[in-house]
Amino acid sequence: MDAILLAGYVCPPVIRRGPNHLGAGRSRVIAITLRFGPADLIRCRFALSPVLETIQAIRLTTPEDVPGHHRGFLHSVRRQLTALDLRPVTLLQPRRGYSPDFLSPPPTVPLPRLADELACIEATPLDRVRQEVARSLRDTRGAARTDVGRRLLADPAEALHLLSGVIRDVWQQVIEPVWPRVRALLDADVAYQSRRMAEGGLARLFGELHPQLRWHDNVLTRERGDDEHRELTGEGLLLIPSAFKWDQVLVILDEPWQPTVIYPARGLATLWQATGTPELAALARLVGRTRATLLAGLTEPATTTVLAHRHALAAGTVSEHLGVLRDTGLLVGERHRHEVRYRRTPLGDALLDGTSSIA
Repeated sequence: MDAILLAGYVCPPVIRRGPNHLGAGRSRVIAITLRFGPADLIRCRFALSPVLETIQAIRLTTPEDVPGHHRGFLHSVRRQLTALDLRPVTLLQPRRGYSPDFLSPPPTVPLPRLADELACIEATPLDRVRQEVARSLRDTRGAARTDVGRRLLADPAEALHLLSGVIRDVWQQVIEPVWPRVRALLDADVAYQSRRMAEGGLARLFGELHPQLRWHDNVLTRERGDDEHRELTGEGLLLIPSAFKWDQVLVILDEPWQPTVIYPARGLATLWQATGTPELAALARLVGRTRATLLAGLTEPATTTVLAHRHALAAGTVSEHLGVLRDTGLLVGERHRHEVRYRRTPLGDALLDGTSSIA
């Protein structure tokens, strides 16, 4: 099947292993390495994806996923989410396993329209829909025997219509109303990272792009996950910041994707700060706004560098504030392999009781 051109958006005919694929090896502490050649150094670009953000937001509604800093936002839209039947999509999002690649068309322009991405999904050959849906359902025990699973397997055309309809509904009722705020965060990340690349090349860019990434001798390494090594041969790298894929960096190496890194956007913890509660405001008056925000942002143990990335702060600034919070007994630092992760103490939790709407 030839690629389909939609308002300047090229819809690739085949997608094998996209950003929703979570392999069984994710828990292994290994690495993916990408070695850059001279031609790759000038073929790095940024893009956003409304469909990716929508699907990742849907994933966060499942019991298996931790919403992190989006907990308050998801609570604020619980009425809209409850009114929608998300099962056709969530059933195809196993915690460990395969999700259909046709649901993740790679962006070929900096900001594709959601309508064009949905058109790409809806143009998927039905044989491919049948195969990928069946493969995904096999990765969740009993999924194929549920009413929704049987419906998805019975008719690939209906499955395609059902899946694209869920994505469209969630976009219109949940994501689109807050898209200006999400888009501003993503745009700010792209502007910041582009400026760093202009100032110091890829070494400067990848030096602080995300704590899970490191750069040395023209090699980009993502720690943890799969064991894969790739020599880039002029393909360059596509970089996609994400708001709702908040907890990990994904690397995509299979065609027709350009080698791609999807990473949590810088400043993610600031995204919903405008919805802070009076209790948090009171805590900010007591310990200071930055310390209150850092304390509220510790929804799970995190290192100084992770917190600096999420709050768009200098690592030294974060370290100083964490030291004060630790000395006052609101958090503790625990060594985990080669890093120190901070978590709230019972006293810190007590102070934050009722303020989790921004966490």
